[in-house]
Amino acid sequence: MRTRLLPLLIVLMAAVLLALGLPLAVSLAAAQQQRVVVDRIDDTARFAALAQFVTDRPTGSRADVTDERGETLAGELRMYYSVYGIRAGVFYRDDTPMANAPGDWFLPEKGEGRDAFNEALLGRRSHDPEQVWPWQRTRLVVASPVIRDGDVVAVVVTDSPTGQMRSRILHGWLFIGAGEVAAMLLAVGAALRLTGWVLRPVRVLDATTHDIATGRLKSRVAAAGGPPELRRLARSFNEMADNVEQVLEQQRAFVADASHQLRNPLAALLLRIELLALELPEDNEEIASVRTEGKRLAQVLDDLLDLALAEHAEADLRLTDIGALTAERVAAWRPAAEAKGVRLTGTCPATTACADPVTLSSALDAVIDNAVKFTPAGQSVEVEVAAAGDTATVVVTDGGPGLSDEELSRVGDRFWRSAAHQNVKGSGLGLSITQTLLAAGGGSISYAHHEPQGLRVTVSLPRTATGAGRAGF
Repeated sequence: MRTRLLPLLIVLMAAVLLALGLPLAVSLAAAQQQRVVVDRIDDTARFAALAQFVTDRPTGSRADVTDERGETLAGELRMYYSVYGIRAGVFYRDDTPMANAPGDWFLPEKGEGRDAFNEALLGRRSHDPEQVWPWQRTRLVVASPVIRDGDVVAVVVTDSPTGQMRSRILHGWLFIGAGEVAAMLLAVGAALRLTGWVLRPVRVLDATTHDIATGRLKSRVAAAGGPPELRRLARSFNEMADNVEQVLEQQRAFVADASHQLRNPLAALLLRIELLALELPEDNEEIASVRTEGKRLAQVLDDLLDLALAEHAEADLRLTDIGALTAERVAAWRPAAEAKGVRLTGTCPATTACADPVTLSSALDAVIDNAVKFTPAGQSVEVEVAAAGDTATVVVTDGGPGLSDEELSRVGDRFWRSAAHQNVKGSGLGLSITQTLLAAGGGSISYAHHEPQGLRVTVSLPRTATGAGRAGF
């Protein structure tokens, strides 16, 4: 969620900074150019004031006076060009120069200089030049009219280089860019803090939900910061978890109490059946059937009590050599298999995994017991330990009749037994207890067909503490 929220905040803040920075950059460039234009206007106004007295070409008896004023104007223009490097000139209406600097500079036939000159001939200053950007090597042309007795008799034209102005604009833009980068870094830092503050309760809630889903029902959402809505959600989640745990505890207690309370009446009933059997012939089929059903009911009650305890117990996980443990269980069940005529073999190399040894032993006993129980004489049961990546497995395959696809989907359900195996001793709770015990330690059990016939049962265990959860570590 953070990977989606953080880019969104960064993009929005970048858009805001660009929306502020671009107009500022344009405004800076316009201000720098306007300053240059105002300076050129002042310069042209001063030259126009000097040129008012030199508006006529030097002729007749006034030649000396006119030449003196013209020389003054020309000297000012030359000094102006030598100091600032700005070309300047005063031109009569017919384009001939009254004075210009440098001396080889004249009005162009077309372009900005000609347009500015034509505008000034109309009695007004030329329009402001178009904006010059740092990448444009253009010049600024400003023209002002020289007016005498209300008539435009000449035009002052300045043609300025823009290198320094473009350099100032570029430096200003670099300063703005540095400010934008600094602001963006601050914005990213603020976004990281903001998303962390908002999502911290969500991460805690997600971790707690995972803990509860994997069987650690005591887990609760710790008090954390964040928006008030998420804090309320955390409190509501804890209340819900408390209620769910309470209901489950009541169910477990009911099953355990019911199993325990029924044992005494059932034991008394079985004793009365045995006493009654003494009064009847030994080969009485009815009393034998009642005795068998009574023992089966006692086994169901024992399994119910084991299931209630398994759901309530927490796994004591530790690094265990499951190869050695599996070999021990195979050896323990081999006499029972041989007595039935079933060959029980094991391939158990040394393999470590995170498991509760007692729980794993019980699970292997249940799986091997089922395999031997449903495998006919002359067939074999194979047990193999292997490891791949972060998971270790114990695979038990048998040569029994196997199960259909529909029956495979129901294996492990409480009290479920295949219709073909109803007469086989058992309560239908053994694999349910095994599945519950394994899940408490982060393990699992799965079922599949075994070719050419039989059932393949795989017990999977995590090889690391991370994969097994935190119980016992």
